Amino acid sequence: MNRKKHIAIVAGGDSSEYEVSLRSAAGLQSFINPEKYDTTVVLLRGTNWRAVEMDNGQWTMDNSYPIDKNDFSFTRGGVKHTFDFAYITIHGTPGENGVLQGYLDMIGMPYSCCGVLAAALTFNKYACNHYLSYFGFHIANSMMLRAGQKWPNAPKIAEMLGLPCFIKSNIGGSSFGCTKVKTVEDIYPAIERAFKEGDEVICESFMQGTEVTCGVYKTKDKAVAFPVTEVVTHNEFFDYDAKYKGQVDEITPARIPDEVRDKIQAETLRLYDIIGANGIIRVDWIITKVPSDKVQSTKEDVQLNLLEVNTTPGMTPTSFIPQQVRAAGLDIRDVMEDIIENKFK
Repeated sequence: MNRKKHIAIVAGGDSSEYEVSLRSAAGLQSFINPEKYDTTVVLLRGTNWRAVEMDNGQWTMDNSYPIDKNDFSFTRGGVKHTFDFAYITIHGTPGENGVLQGYLDMIGMPYSCCGVLAAALTFNKYACNHYLSYFGFHIANSMMLRAGQKWPNAPKIAEMLGLPCFIKSNIGGSSFGCTKVKTVEDIYPAIERAFKEGDEVICESFMQGTEVTCGVYKTKDKAVAFPVTEVVTHNEFFDYDAKYKGQVDEITPARIPDEVRDKIQAETLRLYDIIGANGIIRVDWIITKVPSDKVQSTKEDVQLNLLEVNTTPGMTPTSFIPQQVRAAGLDIRDVMEDIIENKFK
């Protein structure tokens, strides 16, 4: 009888999304078929890496075993345990920006998501969107500010981007540090708030339209585009409370024409290839109206605008990807098996 592969579900990290990552780890552990795979959650916090076990329904560093970084193993009860595959579900550094991927590449450990270059590129929202704009993707007008740099004055920012505009961390996620700014007086406070998440901040023009998101993945045998989800927030924008406290309607499949859905799925798959993605990614879009003087046919009266690319999307039972998998009539266990086994083909 063949030994079951041992999967490390790697969670935690060093960003404000630590707790979100733990919820994704719980989701993944429930999604990966226990009849085919053994799973262990590995929590990372700075240099403290530990294989953890449940204690009163929670993973804690107290009930854990240190990871040997020489080969990503741990010892429990005098027995050494190794892994065959790492499923990375860290939202933020070091699991979303290529750092952890570089380490795993060095020790020869296959993993679930993008490699170093694609992860580093997509983690930097400003660089990623401007890079993709050269391939015909529409993006918002934006500027980037770095810590220690002299900022343009607030009226100048408002003049360049218009109001309202968005100010957010260039490297953060889950809308931490993100503000929809409506007045010139609020621009600098919003910038200072965003800098608490990292040393780069994006100021970005507001795009009025329908927000949607689409997950895709590819293996050596197939390309899968999930149904598109429409995001209708009850708040000013899709902020942390909307994402994680139910203040949003997530409609899957989205209430959009078939030809628009098909375009979103096709463009998401095209983007996947351009960045050299791996595993499941999710791309967020805004559908806007094209100015009437630029409409050439009834099927071209909408424009698809790229918001951002997420290469380690949330994997709680209510996250977008599991929703879309269910809407597609697929079994999430089969999808997880696709992602894992693709690295062994």
